[in-house]
Amino acid sequence: MRNFLISLNAIAGAVASPSFPLYKRQSDINAFIEKETPIAKQGLLNNIGADGELVKGASSGIVVASPSKNDPDCFMEEVIEQFLGGDTSLESLIQGYVDSQAKQQAVSNPSGSLPDGSGLAEPKFYVNITAFTGSWGRPQRDGPALRASALIAYGNHLVANNKKTLAKNNIWPIVQNDLSYVGQYWNQSTFDLWEEVQGTSFFTTAVQHKALVEGDAFATALGETCDACSVAPHILCHLQDYWNGSAVLSNIPTNGRSGLDTNSLLASIHTFDPAAACDDTTFQPCSSRALSNHKLVVDSFRSIYSVNKGREAGKAAAVGRYSEDTYQGGNPWYLTTLAAAELLYDALNVTIGTYAKSSSSSGYQPLTSSVKAYADGFISVIQEYTPSNGGLAEQFNRDNGSPGSAADLTWSYAAFLSAVARRTGSVPASWGSSTANAVPSQCSGATVSGSYTTPTAGSW
Repeated sequence: MRNFLISLNAIAGAVASPSFPLYKRQSDINAFIEKETPIAKQGLLNNIGADGELVKGASSGIVVASPSKNDPDCFMEEVIEQFLGGDTSLESLIQGYVDSQAKQQAVSNPSGSLPDGSGLAEPKFYVNITAFTGSWGRPQRDGPALRASALIAYGNHLVANNKKTLAKNNIWPIVQNDLSYVGQYWNQSTFDLWEEVQGTSFFTTAVQHKALVEGDAFATALGETCDACSVAPHILCHLQDYWNGSAVLSNIPTNGRSGLDTNSLLASIHTFDPAAACDDTTFQPCSSRALSNHKLVVDSFRSIYSVNKGREAGKAAAVGRYSEDTYQGGNPWYLTTLAAAELLYDALNVTIGTYAKSSSSSGYQPLTSSVKAYADGFISVIQEYTPSNGGLAEQFNRDNGSPGSAADLTWSYAAFLSAVARRTGSVPASWGSSTANAVPSQCSGATVSGSYTTPTAGSW
């Protein structure tokens, strides 16, 4: 408990005050969330083929980043979480996604092909599941790990509901390819999740470790083996290299930047494990590392955006990708501002135990209430710059807050739904972080040569 309280205090001294000021009244935030949630959910579904209203012509199960910007499908994890939360109407959509990935994995592309696994890290395809051969930042090695994690979440549901055969026949072949890819290529250069710089990426390393840990458990549940998963401790060892003592250096090399990047916030929320302690080695959201990094990342945007005028340290602010960003003028993004909120909500969702009465534990309630109010402040920022129709674009202007860049961004809608879910206490299943957080005494770049098979779309 004491360490948890100290970690929460790390984000800002002002947060510890129960009278923390908000830009919007709490009732306004609740009303906004109630109005925006169905809009965000429909916005997400509108961008998934073949029936999505805004992506006519997209193949079944293909997730389009935005009707105005076709990018890889990285957002099905939120749809699966909505399904696991009780929306059974989404299952056929998820199964369509599984089938689409069975096809996509076999498509040769500029990153490579399936026989040696290299093509699995291709970040961009046309929506009819054919190769995009134009210039792009490739390979992007977080893709196989993210896909594996999304499919494992659905696969675990099938296993738990006595449908192991479906999981083994339809999901395992795809997941096995992706896990093999991670085990073989994890220590090679990659483009970051923004698809801009090449090197090693904190986000990529973090999601690769998670995928192998949960992949090993999934394989065991199916009576399979995962040779690639044996390198997970080496990846965790490398993950520690990004920590500089007060913040995460999100990319190595830093490419002339400070290293502060919301890449790191997204990594912590993607690898959040509600059953874990406030573990520094996996950068859990309630850890001192994650919260110190959160403060420094958010603070890096305060003075560079006009929309943050008056939002001094301790107040929620509009958040972009990284302070040196010049893309489309370098603006705040909806999804990164929401990530700042979600990390704090995650930090409040750790397993609660019983603690002796003390000065530290007696401060728990006012401190956690203040942290929730701070997190709500980021939702309030989103509310302020969301148009009346509820549409969430990619960015909002740094000077006047007007929406800009790609319209109806899938990632923005998914980020809103995820943050709101954490706010209400809805969390993902544990992925086993607490049993896989021992850092080897010596790091190794060991890899495992992968074995790849052509998956087929199975019967459901």
